[in-house]
Order: sequence, then structure tokens, then C-alpha cells
Amino acid sequence: MSKAMKYAVVIERGPTSYGAHVPDLPGCVAVGETKAEVVVLIREAIELYLEALEEDGEAIPAPQAYELTEV
Repeated sequence: MSKAMKYAVVIERGPTSYGAHVPDLPGCVAVGETKAEVVVLIREAIELYLEALEEDGEAIPAPQAYELTEV
């Protein structure tokens, strides 16, 4: 990858764990026991997801989702 991209990540707390997914990367998910763990795991998942796309000769999707900071 030639240029760094920033993808929005959604982290949700469940009864016994945390889950994370990337809206712009369908199927890119992670689950961890703590918020800190799920952050590490989703970063790894994004990296592996993008590497797999490159290896398969597929285009890397541009980030489309964003955080709404004012409501």
C-alpha cells in the first residue's frame, strides 16, 4: 500500500466481551475480552484484510465511513 488510509472502526461492548468491525471492509471483525485487546486484534485484522486484497489483485477500498462528532 502506497498511502496510509484511516478506516472507521465500530467497537461494541457485549455482556462478556468486546466486538469490533470495520464498515468499509465487509467481514473484517475481531472479538476480545477487553477493549484494549479488541483494538489490537482489529488493527491486525485490517492489516491482514488489506494484504489479502492486494495478494488477490483486488482494489483497496477507500474509506467511506466516518465518525460523527457533533450531534
